[in-house]
Amino acid sequence: MGDLHDRVRQLAAELDGASPLTIIRRALEHHGEHVTLAFSGAEDVLLIEYAKQVGLPFNVFALDTGRLHPETLRFIGEVERHYDIRIQVRFPRAEAVEALVRTKGLFSFYDDGHGECCGIRKVEPLNRHLAGVSGWITGQRRDQSPRTRAAIPAVEVDEAHIGRDGQPVLKWNPVAARSSTEVWDAIRAFEVPHNELHHRGFVSIGCEPCTRSVLPGQHEREGRWWWEDATKKECGLHETNLSSLSGPND
Repeated sequence: MGDLHDRVRQLAAELDGASPLTIIRRALEHHGEHVTLAFSGAEDVLLIEYAKQVGLPFNVFALDTGRLHPETLRFIGEVERHYDIRIQVRFPRAEAVEALVRTKGLFSFYDDGHGECCGIRKVEPLNRHLAGVSGWITGQRRDQSPRTRAAIPAVEVDEAHIGRDGQPVLKWNPVAARSSTEVWDAIRAFEVPHNELHHRGFVSIGCEPCTRSVLPGQHEREGRWWWEDATKKECGLHETNLSSLSGPND
């Protein structure tokens, strides 16, 4: 395992400062058909644009939690039509959702935190999907959350997810070093479709009950799980971000 971490650290150093297009090309070349691109229905549609420009085969997945905005669902269809692709939509296990709602109701996360609901609706379906691949490409950026994402490299070993070969998957973050402004400049330059919620002040878009618009000057993550402490604004999909804050003994 040490060799894997060493190789990936070396690769991350090599790709530090590289363009998103270069990073995505390396990911597609490295994994072939066994890498998957994560699409959340927000500005990471730019990843699909870059993958299309690379010209190598790629596949895309999205998590439908059952609580997405209607605008996000329509946007998924729009992206499929625009790029002539089929997005692999993953759903939570019905029995787990039913058990949660039966015992705690539809909005338990307002009282006891979003972790349990996100675990059922997002984390478990992601684990199931990543079990069939050796790498995934995400739209994480360092400026999204200075507390949990400030040190994201271009590529990293994702210890939280075990892939098809029994090894931790590699997580590629092509826009990690890009700011929100740079991402949106690229979206406009390439005339990439985007979620209509962005026009209503929604910056970081998740589930409807847990997402709201932000005011000018507010950080984008303030619109996510706004009733919770700012250090808890991760849903569990990127567990390694939180692990890196705790240290080896926590």
